[in-house]
Amino acid sequence: MLVNFFFELRKAGIAVSPTEFLGLLEALRQRVACLSAQEFYYLARLCLVKDERHFDRYDRVFAEVFAGAERLFVELTAQLPAQWLQLLAERALPEQEQLQSLGGWQQLLETLRQRLREQQRRHEGGNHWVGTAGTSPFGGGGDNPEGIRIGPAPSRHRRAVKVWEGREYRNFDDGVELGTRNLKLALRKLRRFARAGAAEQLDLDSTIDATARNAGLLELKLVPERRNAVKILLFLDVGGSMDAHVQLCEQLFSAARSEFKHLEYFYFHNFLYEQVWRDNRRRHERLPTAQLLRHYARDYRVILVGDATMSPYEILQPGGSVEHWNPESGAVWMRRLSATYPRLVWLNPQPLASWRHAASVQITRELVAERMFPLTLAGLDEAMLELRRPLARGQPPALAAASALHAPLL
Repeated sequence: MLVNFFFELRKAGIAVSPTEFLGLLEALRQRVACLSAQEFYYLARLCLVKDERHFDRYDRVFAEVFAGAERLFVELTAQLPAQWLQLLAERALPEQEQLQSLGGWQQLLETLRQRLREQQRRHEGGNHWVGTAGTSPFGGGGDNPEGIRIGPAPSRHRRAVKVWEGREYRNFDDGVELGTRNLKLALRKLRRFARAGAAEQLDLDSTIDATARNAGLLELKLVPERRNAVKILLFLDVGGSMDAHVQLCEQLFSAARSEFKHLEYFYFHNFLYEQVWRDNRRRHERLPTAQLLRHYARDYRVILVGDATMSPYEILQPGGSVEHWNPESGAVWMRRLSATYPRLVWLNPQPLASWRHAASVQITRELVAERMFPLTLAGLDEAMLELRRPLARGQPPALAAASALHAPLL
């Protein structure tokens, strides 16, 4: 339909170039105009029409090409089952009502299968069917200590063990200008400079000394460039409960990009599993974590950034991820990462005082050998000191440690 729109505009005498059409497609991909015919009308006119004398022609072509398109969209969306899950009202729970979980991971999944087979219509406000604003463990906008969130209703208590909805994230911006230089100064404590590469940098002191010894005849002395030899693997939790910490994480990401020349970064959601990715806009293009562990040398330092706030099933249980069915638990992959890269820390943007209230945070701290630090200036200082510690003598090599976990990587 958009290609036809492009050619119809040209037939009407409006000079539209392919470059301008591609600009419109990029703007739509970035969701500049989303689910609104009026927004699309103005966006397309802005991108494609350069002379206001052609606005009338544009209006006629637009009305002809897209006649009835908005009505068709309404009809299609009206058939989606997601309307079952519209949150119409908040349900106030009596103080004496005590909510109970179904009794564990397997019981929760089996009960959901049974409810989906039996339910035939939308439901809301109850404690049994998939619906909204009730105490059922399945649906959205309700109250339950352990359930599966389904549909577009926002998270209320962050206790869902799985989430059934389409999710899109965006990359952290490494061009953010920091209000202060404190984060950069904290990261600089990890610097370890070394001369590397070809001798192409002028050594001024040696040049002056050699020229003086050579009776004033210029003799240039060159040395290899002085570079930061520290190499970093940065893993960033994105989406969900991390949305509240986007600004802080972007500042950290920007500072790390400017401080470390040898920086490789990857995204994950909630916990590390068998795959990570580099670009949230192309999240389907994933890198197997096992391949990553084989590719990057053991001298890399690892920094994980995340609030570690999730259901404990997401860490301990195969299939516990809220987004996909992971064949191995997140705990297995975290042990592999720690065994391969002994210099590892976890930075948590949540306040330190809140850690003791989340079981998942305590489990994560145990998995990283208590090397979790708050994402504050003091916490960063401690984390950088931890990453600078020399390895103990006789520490087993990465592959031996991985095989000891009964989970070989090769």
